[in-house]
Amino acid sequence: MRNSVPAGTLRPTRTLTAPAAGGAVTVEDRDHTRPFLLLHGGGGPATVTGFADLLAQRTHSRVLTPTHPGFAGTPRLPGVDSTRALAAAYAGLLDELGLDDVTVIGNSFGGWLAAEIALLGSPRVSGAVIVDGIGVEVEGHPVTSVAGLAPAELGKLSFHDPRKAPAPPAGGGTGPGPDVQALISYTGPAMSDPTLLDRLRTLDDLPVHVIWGESDGIVSTEYGKAYAAAIPMAKFTVLPRSGHLPQVETPEELLGAITG
Repeated sequence: MRNSVPAGTLRPTRTLTAPAAGGAVTVEDRDHTRPFLLLHGGGGPATVTGFADLLAQRTHSRVLTPTHPGFAGTPRLPGVDSTRALAAAYAGLLDELGLDDVTVIGNSFGGWLAAEIALLGSPRVSGAVIVDGIGVEVEGHPVTSVAGLAPAELGKLSFHDPRKAPAPPAGGGTGPGPDVQALISYTGPAMSDPTLLDRLRTLDDLPVHVIWGESDGIVSTEYGKAYAAAIPMAKFTVLPRSGHLPQVETPEELLGAITG
């Protein structure tokens, strides 16, 4: 049976028997260190670094922030060429690390990955948080294409206050950067899976929190509502004064939504 401890709650106290001096002692284990798997979007790992530090410090948790293979100049994994395949690779990583009670948090493309990981039904995953995720198809509310956008245009779409957008790297052009190219290599040009919305309806035994920036110009709040409505146990929260990257623009508010 899948562990269903909601995100933001403490792990239950465990009772175990430990060997000692030729006998055994019953010990109550109150190790409440909960692991989080924090997944970045097309903007790359730098978009979650600061929030990972905040999450770890405030919750005293273990926070893992992988760089998706192919992003930030990292090598690709053989045969991992789709969102579902990458999700399966991350589920395997949790097995390799022997982690339990993992809450998966993903932003944008990372939100799609979090949804796919949840659908795999790993007993190591106890909850998922989808932050301004992409991946579903919602009639009348398409995902805005980011290919070819200049940094200033992308900032206006991604932030409630574009002044909070990180400065683009020196010498950057107007075409898609390496991380956008890596993103499309997993998602395809449409950045969606027409089967995902229906598949999410089977996710009826895992707590999922869908969190959306009110000013998201990449995927609208109506898109977010449809995302949450497809998941039987989902909670939906809108963050005011925030765009597509709440972990960058309003990290305190995002942390409060996740832990509160």
